[in-house]
Amino acid sequence: MTPGKLARRSLQTRLALAYAAAIYAAGVFVVVFVSVPLASIQVATPKDHPSSSAITGTGPGISLPQLLTGSAVALVLLIPVALALGWYVAGRFLHPLRAITATAKIISAGDLHRRLDLGEPTDELTELGHTLDDLFARLQASFDAQRHFVANASHELRTPLAGLRTLLEVALADPDADTDTLRAVCQEALALGEHQERLVQALLALATSERGVTRWDPLDLAHVVEEVLASRRDQAAQKGIDLAERLAPAVTAGDPRLIESLVANLIDNAICHNHADGHVQVTTRTSGTQVALTVTNSGPVIPDNQIQRLFHPFQRLAPDRHGRRDGYGLGLAIVNAVTQAHHATLTTSARPEGGLSITVRFAHGPHPDRP
Repeated sequence: MTPGKLARRSLQTRLALAYAAAIYAAGVFVVVFVSVPLASIQVATPKDHPSSSAITGTGPGISLPQLLTGSAVALVLLIPVALALGWYVAGRFLHPLRAITATAKIISAGDLHRRLDLGEPTDELTELGHTLDDLFARLQASFDAQRHFVANASHELRTPLAGLRTLLEVALADPDADTDTLRAVCQEALALGEHQERLVQALLALATSERGVTRWDPLDLAHVVEEVLASRRDQAAQKGIDLAERLAPAVTAGDPRLIESLVANLIDNAICHNHADGHVQVTTRTSGTQVALTVTNSGPVIPDNQIQRLFHPFQRLAPDRHGRRDGYGLGLAIVNAVTQAHHATLTTSARPEGGLSITVRFAHGPHPDRP
């Protein structure tokens, strides 16, 4: 017998004994406090006269020895009845628990699509079953997302590696390759290597963001935005994009590196997916118990039903957004992960004239409330 079955039978046995003891105690209570006092009651008997039906005398009731004997026999017979009832009731109460255990074993074996579906009646065990169903659904979604992420990451890394291998093979197969040719091949190889390095850094940033916040330091979003904008102005000027800011003090708390990564990816996304002579506006403000960072940019019109896709890893809307495969499709996924790690809220809307408006709201103050 497996340990699980032994534990289950042991629990049913203990419950059955407890229920049987309660039933037997109720029987003893009836005998001691109800039946025994009846033995002293004198019952009324009619006088033996053929022409009279009136009650004219009394006689003795059931004698105490007779009552005790009958009660003892009843209590002995009650033992198997109490055990049987206790076992039956315990089994009925443990039925949902057996269903939970059996389904959990199937799910742990790899079938994440199974659910408990205990149904009615609603009690503590069925509530536990519903909670476990929700947990299994989240686990399934998490595993599916992980498999999807690994597949996409493998594809993204394989592309530059295959290009680098092809480049080197062509160079080695050319018997007339001179110094200039080999130098050009090396420069292209370095470019591909930089592409892989940036992709790996983006993957690490995403993994770090999803891990959660390990430090909570006070910081001003306005100062973080100023530093990021200073490092992006040349890139924006080359594309003819105007960077504008309206920065008011916005003090919050969090991991400075993660929040800087969030700001950088928001601004990079706004610059990358824009058009010539476009604009990007960054705003920070404090409103009550929250501070808000808003990045608004011009660009192609984005359908509302496509916005949520942008916050998943490796999701691009290249045909709609610029026709090019700029970036890796990880920028807004990192923004979403950092937002969730800081228990902030993320709001995104597509502008009718084109582009996006993204707002991230953090708790205000150097020590925000957090779970």
